[in-house]
Amino acid sequence: MRSGAGSSRRAAPAAVGAARALVRATSALSVGLLVHTCANALLLRRPDLDPPTAAGRVSVLLPVRDEAHQVADCLAAVLAQERVDLEVLVLDDASSDGTAEAARARAGDDPRVRVLTGSSTPPGWLGKPWACAQLAGQAAGDVLVFVDADVRLAPRAVAASVDQLRRTGLDLVSPYPRQRAVTPGERLVQPLLQWSWLATLPLRLAERSPRPSLSAANGQLLVVDAARYRAVGGHGAVRGAVLDDVALVRAVKAAGGRGGVTDGTALATCRMYDGWSGVRDGYAKSLWSAAGSPGRSLALAGGLAVLGLGPLVGALAGSRAGALGLAAGVASRVVAARRTGGRAWPDALAHPASLVVLAGLVVRSVRGHRRGDLRWKGRRLPAS
Repeated sequence: MRSGAGSSRRAAPAAVGAARALVRATSALSVGLLVHTCANALLLRRPDLDPPTAAGRVSVLLPVRDEAHQVADCLAAVLAQERVDLEVLVLDDASSDGTAEAARARAGDDPRVRVLTGSSTPPGWLGKPWACAQLAGQAAGDVLVFVDADVRLAPRAVAASVDQLRRTGLDLVSPYPRQRAVTPGERLVQPLLQWSWLATLPLRLAERSPRPSLSAANGQLLVVDAARYRAVGGHGAVRGAVLDDVALVRAVKAAGGRGGVTDGTALATCRMYDGWSGVRDGYAKSLWSAAGSPGRSLALAGGLAVLGLGPLVGALAGSRAGALGLAAGVASRVVAARRTGGRAWPDALAHPASLVVLAGLVVRSVRGHRRGDLRWKGRRLPAS
């Protein structure tokens, strides 16, 4: 009995020491992420909001599937673009809700618009890359601008994006739209989109580095030089990628090009998902591949949970290091929100909970991928 009691007494201080070390480590990481978020907030490329008229023709490409409630408003904003010679191609990807009819009704007799009917998805392709490839195959512009139906462009968004592409010498820019989050579930998770790359991605290095981990993009608004796009194989090079936007910027950089995320806060807005069920199901389709593989994504989930809980638990236990880490995490969210047009207060105070919930969504996505029961817009996604 004495031996057992002695072992327990020795184990308790060891466990306390390990917990303190974990709190210190996660708090130090939170402080580091805050510093990096502040640096990126300064380095993030800003567009010229009074751009010159875009040289050459620009193709705005809208892949749409079951977007009858969105496509007219999206198309109206596209057709209101200033200082740009547009052609607008809308591809109806086997919609069942009258999307094509809504697009044609909004386009009317505007000669700039063509509404196309997509063909069946070939083996080895996912639906959105195939829709984008078909659009690009019909496009005549020197610059291709991919826009999702839930995006609303400001009147000079296309001209400003093209100007940024040409002025910076980049081959691809992804002006990150301001994300609208309305319901509690959206407000809990959606702000992590912008925070994640502001906090972790060295933006200027990432523009030229071919390392896959140093890549970010948002297919809601993605602008690419047409010649470079075709040289790397276009969406054919990323035909099976569930995160085709990130995969495309990786393909561009792997071929010697440059590209990445820029500031689209004043250029576009997007409400990506409507309510918690949309957030849950939308992230389920893709988070399993967020870190490159299901295994690495599970490791990422564990890291997110520990990063969220470590400083919080330490702060509640009276640790100064924990309190500092908790404050740094909240502050980094505030900086990201201020820089990208999001809501800072009181949402940033929920940062630990946001990280834990996102970790849970990653686990759910990996489980669904392995079971083969993930679906998106009526299509079953390939299993692991």
